[in-house]
Amino acid sequence: MKKKAESRQNSEQTGKRGKSRLRENIEAIVIAVLLALFIRAFVVQAFKIPSGSMEPTLQVGDHILVNKFIYGIRLPVTNTTIIPVSEPEKGDIIVFEYPVEPDKDFIKRVVGVPGDTVTIKDKKVYVNGRRVDNYPVKHTEKGILSGSVNKRDNFGPVSVPENAYFVLGDNRDHSYDSRFWGFVREGAIKGEAFIIYWSWDSDAFGVRWGRIGKVLH
Repeated sequence: MKKKAESRQNSEQTGKRGKSRLRENIEAIVIAVLLALFIRAFVVQAFKIPSGSMEPTLQVGDHILVNKFIYGIRLPVTNTTIIPVSEPEKGDIIVFEYPVEPDKDFIKRVVGVPGDTVTIKDKKVYVNGRRVDNYPVKHTEKGILSGSVNKRDNFGPVSVPENAYFVLGDNRDHSYDSRFWGFVREGAIKGEAFIIYWSWDSDAFGVRWGRIGKVLH
């Protein structure tokens, strides 16, 4: 009887240890998930580049990390800023909700901030009367379109309103941006792209090793 009691006691202790270990594992998984959701919502989020509108800076198949904290801490659903940190500056590469379809994310470069006047003449961009030429820009079309026909090469002048930004793609002849659909409101901005962590060339079916770790500017 004593041996049976000891065996039963050992079995109960083993069962308790098993339940305790299972609970610890579940708690660890829950904490990991909550931490991942917190980081994605407030700190860093990964995005994949699906188009060539930001070439040569970003190529199709680049995977980037976006700093969501740099422009302040915002509530995930309403995007309301609860702790301001900084504001987007000219030259920043930002990810934002596409104004026409907010469920889609776009990535462009900030060219005009609130109060700026933006003008495009024969493909050349001017901000407050000064030529902007310190960004890596790509042009593939030699022809210049009249502003009355298409806003691509001749546009403005327009003044950037408060709490809004004028953005352009670096691939100027093949980018759907503020020239066509207007300004990006501050509340639609998700963060600033800052590094390429992976890059896959689907045409060559290979990794672009030289792009991994590239800091974006």
